[in-house]
Amino acid sequence: MEKHRGFPGRLSGTDFQFTIRRAAKDGPTKIIRRERFRDRRPPDRRADEGFMAALWAQFGEEPFVRGNLDAARLSWLFGREVVPAEDPFDPQDYDALLRIDVEVARHSFPDVFGGTMQEDDDEDGDW
Repeated sequence: MEKHRGFPGRLSGTDFQFTIRRAAKDGPTKIIRRERFRDRRPPDRRADEGFMAALWAQFGEEPFVRGNLDAARLSWLFGREVVPAEDPFDPQDYDALLRIDVEVARHSFPDVFGGTMQEDDDEDGDW
C-alpha cells in the first residue's frame, strides 16, 4: 500500500479521517458512491471540502494511486469529483488509479478552486 507522504491524516481540529495507517488484514475496503443529501451536517460538508482541497493540493489533475487514502472519505466524492483513472477499475485495490474530475469538482467545491460556495440543485442530491 502506497503511503502518500505529506497528505494530511485528518481534517485539522476534527476526527474526520483522511488516511489510514496500515493495510487492513482482510483486504482494502471497497470504494462506493455515497449519496450526499442537502441536509448533511455542516461539519460533514467541511470534511468533504477539506479532503478535496488536500487531494487538489497533493495531486492536481494527475492520476493518483488510492494507497492509504481513507475509503469512507473517498466514497463521499467517488463517482462525481473523484473518478476511476483506469479501465477496468477495482474498487477494492490499494493500487487502483483515481483522478479528480476538475469540472465537477470546481462546481461542487468552488472555494477549493478560488470561487465562492453556491448551492447546487442537481437531481442527484449534491450540494
